[in-house]
Amino acid sequence: MDEQFWEDKYSGTAQLFSGNVNGVLATEAAELSPGQALEVGCGEGADARWLARRGWRVTAIDISRTALRRAADATDPDLADRISWQHGDPTGTPPPADAFDLVSVQYFPLERRPGHETPRGLLAAVAPGGTLLYGSHDMSELPPDHEHGFDPGDYYQPADVAELLDDDWIVLVNETRPRTTPPPEGTPHTHDTVLRARRLR
Repeated sequence: MDEQFWEDKYSGTAQLFSGNVNGVLATEAAELSPGQALEVGCGEGADARWLARRGWRVTAIDISRTALRRAADATDPDLADRISWQHGDPTGTPPPADAFDLVSVQYFPLERRPGHETPRGLLAAVAPGGTLLYGSHDMSELPPDHEHGFDPGDYYQPADVAELLDDDWIVLVNETRPRTTPPPEGTPHTHDTVLRARRLR
């Protein structure tokens, strides 16, 4: 799932996603006090715009330039100065440490690698007092696709990231639950796995 994969994915259709905020974010972040947010794998920007409307200043990063162009084009002018659309690979260079009051990772395919450098980098980006919110499809509903070299076990689930947390964190939500919004068309996803954790210090 490199940059070319996602460029082909977005370029192959006029709009890849619904344009609505992800249900996990809407449920878990609705009561958070706005501050600085990092949206990892922002796609066409629905989550970033939802956060910006609620007073957040959002750094929205994605590997696809096509997705970022669509996200910027769909953003109301009054929100433009609240969102920074940035091209980059969230699994590459880690974000700045201690910089964000919210790090949101929604349905982003975070591949397992030795040393857990990518999830550790995302955890380090959360400022003391801030929140990590990680939502994913329940991978138990998705069998391996050996023909295309896809194995769900190759990717982190929120519960896996919870195991990386130390005493500097408190876990507020770590569960599998029914989706609050319809699954993407043509997919079997009926449940989400969700981690919400607050960094204490």
